[in-house]
Amino acid sequence: MSDFVVVIPARFGSSRLPGKPLMDIDGLPMVQHVWLRARESSASRIVIATDDARIEQAARGFGAEVVMTRDDHHSGTDRLAEVSAKLALPDETIVVNVQGDEPLLPASAIDLVATRLASDARASVSTLAEPIHDVDTLFNPNVVKVVTDLSGRALYFSRAPIPWDRNAWKTQPPTRLETDSWLRHVGLYAYRAGFLGDYVNWQPAPLEQLEQLEQLRALQHGHLIQVATVSSSLPGGVDTLEDLERVRQHFSQRERA
Repeated sequence: MSDFVVVIPARFGSSRLPGKPLMDIDGLPMVQHVWLRARESSASRIVIATDDARIEQAARGFGAEVVMTRDDHHSGTDRLAEVSAKLALPDETIVVNVQGDEPLLPASAIDLVATRLASDARASVSTLAEPIHDVDTLFNPNVVKVVTDLSGRALYFSRAPIPWDRNAWKTQPPTRLETDSWLRHVGLYAYRAGFLGDYVNWQPAPLEQLEQLEQLRALQHGHLIQVATVSSSLPGGVDTLEDLERVRQHFSQRERA
């Protein structure tokens, strides 16, 4: 396993669930659970990136390294680039972006996305995907689909149901999927630090603006994205109070087991 750095962006001002990095789960703030999952990975360094003094204080309290960032970033990738620059990371350093609202993310997924990028010297980014087995998911525009080449590099990401089975679906949409030809994109990313420095200086690309998918900016600028396929679904993050309760139930059931 090559050395890699995990950066955990943690914002207090979530629009749907303000203050969620500090919300209690099994006696610990959510961001601490994320940090503990990252510590189970092979990362050589783990950094929590925040623009909020309350999160900084909590993170330093449980022993985490913290980098304070600006509060006006448009995306998590911009925040990641600032952290990379502040840490003066060499261009080839692999940086894994682990969101601060993913307390159930397995360390194996973090290692996988880092290993996949390390295995392809020409790629600038790596990410994950999982097979789509049902028609509703395939045709859901909120589910991002990805198509790859034979070496696992992304050809395109879309909200549309790609690839389109021209012969089978020429008269009507399918009622079931016969194969594992369709992949759902899972938004866990690893980047090379040098790419992050370039990315934030690019204007949003036309395809990115059409699909509202940030990763298309990298493809339109000619950068390669490696995609590793996982066989089982990764647990979801926390965006709502319902998600928070689901995660709390998970920890409660684990303790009773």
